[in-house]
Amino acid sequence: MRLFAAVWPPTDVLDHLDLALAAVRPRGPGGDEAVRWTARDAWHLTAAFYGSVPDALADDLATGLDDLAAGTAPFELALRGAGVFSHRTLWVGVGGDVEAMNRLAAGARAVGDAVGARPDERARNRPHLTVGRARPGSRPPRRRGQVRGARGPGERAPDALPQDPVDVVAQALAVYDGPAWWVHAITLVESRPGEGRGGGPLYTTVREHALGG
Repeated sequence: MRLFAAVWPPTDVLDHLDLALAAVRPRGPGGDEAVRWTARDAWHLTAAFYGSVPDALADDLATGLDDLAAGTAPFELALRGAGVFSHRTLWVGVGGDVEAMNRLAAGARAVGDAVGARPDERARNRPHLTVGRARPGSRPPRRRGQVRGARGPGERAPDALPQDPVDVVAQALAVYDGPAWWVHAITLVESRPGEGRGGGPLYTTVREHALGG
């Protein structure tokens, strides 16, 4: 089983984000083709990634997450702002009690380490929700030989360079401020690559662990 731990925002929070994305998605020629949008049912905040584990280890993970959740009080988050990782991954950020989310993520990684799951080497100190990825070759080409600076008399201004569609969406979402919600659970999830909508992963809940016991 390929497993990870995550926080899932509630329906009303996802509804609000859905409307915001519909308003900023590129409508020009090739705009939507440049971004591969993630399915709404895949929108989550990853706390820890455990990789492929045997069934017995999955039971140990679930037990460890039960203990972690029981000792963690519910906390408040909101989806806020946006950005792009490595000119490829379009994400929406998180506001509210981010430190509580970071502590929960650190605890979830510690659970994996304790039971012998694959170490999660990715930094989780910037909680985010992935909403899209740039398709290969979607970035506008750079124009060679173009010199920026002052123009002499009679010189025509160079044509404006086309903008990266992913950057355009990220800039439009930079001021996004979604509704707050209380995080009441962390979820152990199975990921099955290539079996979801559009060839993405299919996520199935293994167990939900209520915070505060």
